[in-house]
Amino acid sequence: MENNNTGFRAKIQKFGGVLSGMVMPNIGAFITWGLITAIFLQTGWHPNAHIAKLISPMLSYLLPILIGYTGGKNFYGDRGGVIGAAATMGVIVGADIPMFMGAMIMGPVAALCMKQVDKLLEGKIKPGFEMIVNNFSMGILGIFLVLAAYYAIGPFVQAINVVLSGGVSWIIAHKLIPFASIFIEPAKVLFLNNAINHGILSPIGITQAAKAGKSILFILEPNPGPGVGVLLAYTFFGTGTAKRTAPGVAIIHAFGGIHEPYFPFILMKPQMIIASICGAVSGNFVFEFFNCGLVATASPGSYFSVLAVAPKSDYLPIIAGMLLSTAVSFAVGSIILKLSKGGDDYDNALEKKDAMKAEGKQEEKKETIIDLSGKVIKKVYVACDAGMGSSAMGASILRKKMKEAGFDDIEVKNVSIPSLPEDVDIVVTHKSLTDRAIAVRPNAIHYSVENFLEGEQYDAIIEKIKETR
Repeated sequence: MENNNTGFRAKIQKFGGVLSGMVMPNIGAFITWGLITAIFLQTGWHPNAHIAKLISPMLSYLLPILIGYTGGKNFYGDRGGVIGAAATMGVIVGADIPMFMGAMIMGPVAALCMKQVDKLLEGKIKPGFEMIVNNFSMGILGIFLVLAAYYAIGPFVQAINVVLSGGVSWIIAHKLIPFASIFIEPAKVLFLNNAINHGILSPIGITQAAKAGKSILFILEPNPGPGVGVLLAYTFFGTGTAKRTAPGVAIIHAFGGIHEPYFPFILMKPQMIIASICGAVSGNFVFEFFNCGLVATASPGSYFSVLAVAPKSDYLPIIAGMLLSTAVSFAVGSIILKLSKGGDDYDNALEKKDAMKAEGKQEEKKETIIDLSGKVIKKVYVACDAGMGSSAMGASILRKKMKEAGFDDIEVKNVSIPSLPEDVDIVVTHKSLTDRAIAVRPNAIHYSVENFLEGEQYDAIIEKIKETR
C-alpha cells in the first residue's frame, strides 16, 4: 500500500511539474497584467479607461498563447512552441472564457503531434526541399490542430470549467473556502502545490477575476503567513540546526516568496503541519469575511507579491489576514515544539525533502565527475523544472562564490532545464534532474547536487576551474 501511495504521489508531482513548467516562465507576464489591472481598472489605484483597454486582450489572448507556446517548447523546442501557440488560438476563439486550461492541453499536444510528423518525414525529404517541407508540414498540421481545438477542445474545456466553477461557487456559497487549506497546506509540503495551484485554482481564479475583477482563489496557496509562523516558532522554541537556520529561511520565505526552504521544518516534525493548517484557515476566514481577493496569481508567494496584485479596497483585510495566519501558525507551532520531545533533526529532514521531490522525477542517483580538461568556462547555469525557487537561490550562492574566487568573467544564471542555452559550459542540477538536463544539453558538463542551498557543494566547481587557469 505504501508503494502504491508513493507511486501515486510521484505521478501527481510529475504532473504538477509539467504544469509549473508551462506557467512559471510566464509569471512575469501574469504580474504585468495583474499590475495593470490593479492600477488602471475602474476600481484600481489610478483608474484610466484608455489604458484599461489592455486588460481584456492580455487576459484572453496574450497569456494563454504564452502558456501554449511554452508548453509546446518544453516538449519539442521552438518548433513545438510555434505549433503550440497556433493550436492555442483555436481554443481561445472556440470558447468565451480565458483558455488557460485549454492552452495547457493544446501546447504539449500540438508539440507531440509535430514531433511525430517530423519523425515520419525524417530521411524522406530530398536535398534542397527541407525548408519548404518543414514549413508546410507545420502549416498543414496547424490547420487540423486549430480546427480540432476550435470545434472540440475549446467547448470541452469550457464545459469542464463550468463544472469546476460550479463546484467552487458551491464551496463559496457554503462558506467552506477557508477549509480548503486542510488539503492545500499538506500538498505544499508534499510538492503537490503546482498541480493544485496552477492546474485548478489559478485557471478558475482567472475566470472569476475576468468577471468580478478579483478572486479569493489566488491567495489561498501563495499566502506566506502559515510558513513564516512555523519558522518563527522554530526561531524561538526550536533546537540545534533548525533553530539557527529558521530566521534566515523566514526572511527568504516572507520577502523572497520561496516556499521550498521551509518544507524540511515540517517534515522533521510532521505534527507542525497542524500549525500551518491552523494559520492558513484563520487567514482564509478573514479573506472570506471581507470578500477579499487578488486580481492575478501572486508568485512567488511573499508578502510583497501578494500586495502587489491586491486591489486597493482589499489592502487592509489582506494584510490582516496574512498577519493573523502568521500569528496563529506561530502560536500553534510554539505549543507543539514546547510539548514535543527530542531534538530537531534538520539534516535528516532535508534528505527526506529531497527524496520526496525526487520521487516525481523517477531518476537514479548519479556520481558526479567534473572534467574540465581543455575547457574555457564562460557560462555556468543552475537549472531546475521552472528555473525559479531553490535554483535561483543556488545560482545566487554560486555567483557569490565565483566573485570571491575572482571569476568575474564567468556568467552564473538560473534557468529552467528546457531553456538551457546551447553554449552553456557547466549545468548544475539536483541529482534527480541530472538525466533530464543531459538529454537537453548532452555536450555540457553536468554537476549534481544534493541541495541547492548548501554552498559547500559548489566548492568542487570552483576548484576545478582554478586548475584550468
